[in-house]
Amino acid sequence: MSSPQSNARTWQGPSAQERLALLRRTRSIAIVGASNNPARASYFVTTYLLSGSPYRLFLVNPRETEILGQPVYPSLADLPEVPDLVDVFRRHDDLPGVLDETLAVGAKALWLQLGSWHEEVAARGEAEGLTVVMDRCVKIEHARFHGGLHLAGFDTGVISSRRALG
Repeated sequence: MSSPQSNARTWQGPSAQERLALLRRTRSIAIVGASNNPARASYFVTTYLLSGSPYRLFLVNPRETEILGQPVYPSLADLPEVPDLVDVFRRHDDLPGVLDETLAVGAKALWLQLGSWHEEVAARGEAEGLTVVMDRCVKIEHARFHGGLHLAGFDTGVISSRRALG
């Protein structure tokens, strides 16, 4: 979901060490664009975070009321508490509005998922004091830092690129 106008990437995101520190200090995550569709990345991430992380999750989608047994809120403003981190699964053109909502509720971090990159949102978010991460997956990063990539199906223990026989 890179910008339709330009694929140039000039913004530099937090280092691995900084992302680890962010995930360690985070206690609650709002997933904006949460989906009840198992084929969607947001559903997979929600499933993982519910089962394999210590975070309080708040799901945000104005068209849903419940996902995976969790209540779903129509907007960030409707959440029962301010989330530490806002994890975004929305189209590129929706990102400035999500940034506005994130700033309005007082969250501390904005995380745009794999494939999601918006230079203006990153610059404005950082100027307003947010920690911004783009084009990364919270689930993959959490698993990487906490030894759980095998849970995600990424670390099979096979070193070779060849398939196992048998």
